[in-house]
This record gives sequence, C-alpha cells and structure tokens, in this order.
Amino acid sequence: MRWIILITAGIFEVLFAFCLGKVRLAAGVHFYLWIGAFLISMSLSLLLLFEAIKILPLSTAYAVWTGIGTASTILLGVFVLKEPVTASRIFFLLLLFASIIGLKLN
Repeated sequence: MRWIILITAGIFEVLFAFCLGKVRLAAGVHFYLWIGAFLISMSLSLLLLFEAIKILPLSTAYAVWTGIGTASTILLGVFVLKEPVTASRIFFLLLLFASIIGLKLN
C-alpha cells in the first residue's frame, strides 16, 4: 500500500511541476487558478510522501518520488509541450527507470 501512496505522491509532483509551467504563461484569473492548483498538488504530494516514508526507507522513497516526477515531467514535456527528443535524453530517461527499479528491488 505504501508503494501506491508513493506513486500517487509522484503523480502529484508531476502535476505541480505542470502547474508551475502554466503559471509562468498565465495572466489574470488563470494565474490565480494555476497558483491554487500548484499549491494544492504540491501539498498533496508532500503529504503523501510523508505517509510513504513512515514505512519505506527515506532514501528509497525520496529517490523514487523524485524519479517518478523527473521521468514523468520529461515525458510530459516531450508529448504535451513538444520539447525535442534526443538520444541522450532517451538514454538518461532509461537509466533513470533502471535506477528506480534497482532501488525498488534492493
């Protein structure tokens, strides 16, 4: 169950990174809506991470949490924001996935 909580925390981390990106492009009422979504998603992400580390080792949980956020943000950038796909970006993304799996298995 703690792994599901940790994965959910990682998803909220991606959401708050996405909201942060939208905040810089927003104006007026949309600015405040994106700020609100950012604050809510960041709070939920950190609260869920806190719940996960009650059982899981902090070093593993934090690495997995940031890994989920980093990998998902890269994929979001490529598929939604049309950022460039390079061989090095793919290599390091795969290396990140391998590292997360290694930490889970260890």
